[in-house]
Amino acid sequence: MASEADQVVGIYQRHADAWSRDRGDELREKPWLDRFLALLPPRPTVLDIGCGNGAPIARYLVEQQCRMTGVDAASAMIARCRDRFPEHEWLVADMRAVALHRRFDGIVAWNSLFHLPAEDQRQMFTTFGDHAAPGAAVMFTSGPAAGEQVGTYRGEPLYHASLDLDEYRALLHDNGFDVATQVVEDPSCGRHTIWLAQRT
Repeated sequence: MASEADQVVGIYQRHADAWSRDRGDELREKPWLDRFLALLPPRPTVLDIGCGNGAPIARYLVEQQCRMTGVDAASAMIARCRDRFPEHEWLVADMRAVALHRRFDGIVAWNSLFHLPAEDQRQMFTTFGDHAAPGAAVMFTSGPAAGEQVGTYRGEPLYHASLDLDEYRALLHDNGFDVATQVVEDPSCGRHTIWLAQRT
């Protein structure tokens, strides 16, 4: 499925307008974002990995006085972030190559990490560790079990992958994070499998 994985960025680039409309402004993630914010200091710095168009997740974090740095490989998505929130930092970059040489109070990778193949996902936990300040929170979504799946978006194949849940837990531990909360297929949040961990 390597070829499908390589197409993910292009799909979001080509369909940025449609994705913005389809995603909409409904914030089902609010309870989880509030749990994430509760672990952060006032006016925290937050790194949003795979930030998309900045709405509604980054928008909510901005409203909660977060100082945002967003990264996405689709320049069309980053352009929308820059238009919406010009006072924050938005970078066009492959998440696998992020090396900002600074640390953040929080890191979010919502519905982004799972577009990477398994080995690339494993490497991202080093990236989390490299960018996490002492006590930082990290929150991300995964699949409910190990495997690869190819769905569709606007008629194009859209790749997803997941590691085993025990492996995610081990990777967090090995990179200095303790799991604070973890729910598999949360029925209150679109059946997302969600991880919230904190740097020890």
